[in-house]
Amino acid sequence: MRMGKRKQVFNEINITPLTDIFLVLLIIMMVVAPMLETAGLKVAVPTVGPSDAKETPKTIELTIDEAGAYRVAGKDVNRLLLSTTLRNDAPENPDGVIIKTSPEASHEALTYAMDAVQGAGITKVAVMADEGASASEAN
Repeated sequence: MRMGKRKQVFNEINITPLTDIFLVLLIIMMVVAPMLETAGLKVAVPTVGPSDAKETPKTIELTIDEAGAYRVAGKDVNRLLLSTTLRNDAPENPDGVIIKTSPEASHEALTYAMDAVQGAGITKVAVMADEGASASEAN
């Protein structure tokens, strides 16, 4: 009672369902990717060159020296009072804050200054190297 016909062995793998899954995942990622947006402090990079501005911007100048000391508008400010000082000066200077930092200043001092600016409710911030600090040390 043996059958003369043998069943053929199925050697091929059907990849159509796998391809369908990958295409669906690709479409989902393409739709979701533009929606992902990181929230954070927006930092404006100042441009170098001639300016067509007729008015000088009203900004608060925050300087950080190599020792990590803070100066707002040329006056020494205690680290703990930095946010309060910036909050008090913000209404007269609606164009934001320019943080000028010495190249030798620590990253912690710059991070603390940016946190103080954000804590004062100021959203416009520019960070630049303090060229005057480097030139005075070279002489």
